[in-house]
Amino acid sequence: EHLPLLQPHAGRSSAGQTGQTTRSRTSPAPDDRRAATAMASTRNRQQNTITGPGLSAGRQKDKLVPLPGDDEASQEESVQGGNDRHYYRAPTLFEDLPIEVGMAGPPPPTYFSARGRITFYCVAESFDRKKLEELLRLTYPAGTVLSYPDVFFVEYIKGEGSNPGADVFFFDYGVVACWGMTKSQEMTLVKGIARQAQCQPLPDSEVEVDEFQYNFTTTEKPHVQNDTVTLARRYVLDHKMKLAVSYALAQSTKLSVYEKGIMDVVEETKNLPEALAETGEVKIHGKDIAKLIGKVFLQKSAVNLLSNVLDTPEFFWHRADIYQSLYNRISEYLELESRVELLNSRFNVLQEMLDMLRQHHANCHGVRLEWIVIWLIVVEVVVGLFELLGLFGLVGQH
Repeated sequence: EHLPLLQPHAGRSSAGQTGQTTRSRTSPAPDDRRAATAMASTRNRQQNTITGPGLSAGRQKDKLVPLPGDDEASQEESVQGGNDRHYYRAPTLFEDLPIEVGMAGPPPPTYFSARGRITFYCVAESFDRKKLEELLRLTYPAGTVLSYPDVFFVEYIKGEGSNPGADVFFFDYGVVACWGMTKSQEMTLVKGIARQAQCQPLPDSEVEVDEFQYNFTTTEKPHVQNDTVTLARRYVLDHKMKLAVSYALAQSTKLSVYEKGIMDVVEETKNLPEALAETGEVKIHGKDIAKLIGKVFLQKSAVNLLSNVLDTPEFFWHRADIYQSLYNRISEYLELESRVELLNSRFNVLQEMLDMLRQHHANCHGVRLEWIVIWLIVVEVVVGLFELLGLFGLVGQH
């Protein structure tokens, strides 16, 4: 049975370290020739879809996607508090002249920039939410752990003034997001609390690690480019704004795990269509075809479960619009929609190819049975002929 495919959501690919990602010949029977012809007719499309550019072949990292700015955030001014927005602009003709003593004028703007790393680790299919909460509340002081519908927030290092500190987000679907932490601090979390609470842990070879950069500044408009998320200084201590960004990045990291899984199946099957088209037969047993069908089914089931992950998180239902706008823009930069569409198309082509192979194998088995029946009939005819000759005394007499 074919599961309904995942409908694309919004807005890839995982980033790595400092912005890069840290998979004897016989004549064929008539049914075989028809299967080979049908496979040949779709081979080009399958090669373009399956063996063409990889799912994570790369996105346009240098594209600039504007993020919600202060114009959109002005309605929440009273909620966020303060207004320290001073974006750099070139001085006019007289603005760059020195101000004389006693001359009235606005105070010069203060320029600020705080940079750091954002690292995402997908280490398991999911976390045991109850166990994770117990571990977090036992490990960290009261008030530093907050619970949201599908994520836990931990204030790892308290930020003050212009220092953003360090924050951690544990998403229910097995992703850990670290803001402003060192590599050793991240490993302590991933190999400590995360490992104790994980369900269906991923093998070390399948653990996905994505790294981005953040930049809180007063000299640039909010945007995302070259895997760097630039936000206004006013949000340097706003963990909800960090969570809005982390939702999209964590979804991208989780999607990358399934992309790698389908690429493994692609590598196993990429030579089968050509072999069938050229020779009319495929040297693969029915049991192996069944295993491949099972792998594709498991991957498709996992991606259908992922549809809940890629939906707009419940967190945004009761938050200001700027948070969801930020989430949507980051999703656009990560190209989540096109990646999901490509993943679904590869599922379709793989399913079509495996169905063709299964039909081809069934035809071969049917032909084999037909030949067995034919030879049994031949043997029966020969035996009957000898019996008939014996009745006429032509055989069996000395």
